Amino acid sequence: MGIYVNQDTRVVVQGITGGQGRTHTQFMQDYGTDIVAGVTPGKGGSEVHDVPVFNTVRQAREETGCNASIIFVPARFAKDAAIEAIEADMDPVVVITESIPVHDSAVIMHIAGQHGTTVIGPNTPGVITPGETKLGIMPNHIFRPGHIGLVSRSGTLTYEIVNAIVRHGYGQSTALGLGGDPIVGLDFIDVLQQFNDDDATEAIIMVGEIGGSAEENAAAYIEQQVDKPVVAYIAGRTAPKGKRMGHAGAIVSKSGTGTAESKMQALKQAGVSVARMPTELGELLDDVR
Repeated sequence: MGIYVNQDTRVVVQGITGGQGRTHTQFMQDYGTDIVAGVTPGKGGSEVHDVPVFNTVRQAREETGCNASIIFVPARFAKDAAIEAIEADMDPVVVITESIPVHDSAVIMHIAGQHGTTVIGPNTPGVITPGETKLGIMPNHIFRPGHIGLVSRSGTLTYEIVNAIVRHGYGQSTALGLGGDPIVGLDFIDVLQQFNDDDATEAIIMVGEIGGSAEENAAAYIEQQVDKPVVAYIAGRTAPKGKRMGHAGAIVSKSGTGTAESKMQALKQAGVSVARMPTELGELLDDVR
């Protein structure tokens, strides 16, 4: 059983009739995800890949018993879609959509907090418990069941690192992307706490990047609260100040805060083994386990 999602997760896909929703519904079904409903307002009564489509999430829940949502709607509609899922008691709510206005994301997180709902994203590749279920866009074939928890701010780096550690002999308990936007739902500390309490997780990989202070905050938490081995990689060592690199949240301020070096130093001081290259993480796991 993984954290956040597992074999009991029953999924509704919001935006299932769109190109991305339709495509990734098929990929998630191929992986074994239990997709029981889709939602597109005005298209209730139709089907996509044998999945019934409803006009609202609440109707989908009442008809199918869905308990988690993944959102593939355009950015301008994402706030309303996420709030609809939250108010229909979906948990988690995985927001794949990118380029959501920051104010809209802030509203989503405020309402999620009021309801006690877990939001993953926005601008996330999703979450996977290998061998059980996947809510996201990550490639099916690279993941393997195992005992390494992985939490990352980067989607593509997640894939590279998973591929590397699988070749090194390590599977994953759960892997998830926090999302690359300035405002996201889960943060490193939330996920580290879950992994630390998860019997199926023996060690943790944390993948950070430049911008913000999430990694430094996580380092302080690891030092005080995490009993399991943690290894890390921080992307963006050569990034110039004041220039966004990839994600909206990946920017080193002109004052010099949020650098890769500052994050790496904080993690090392907390006892975390930090790789200089993603391909080193398998060897670091060998050393700490």
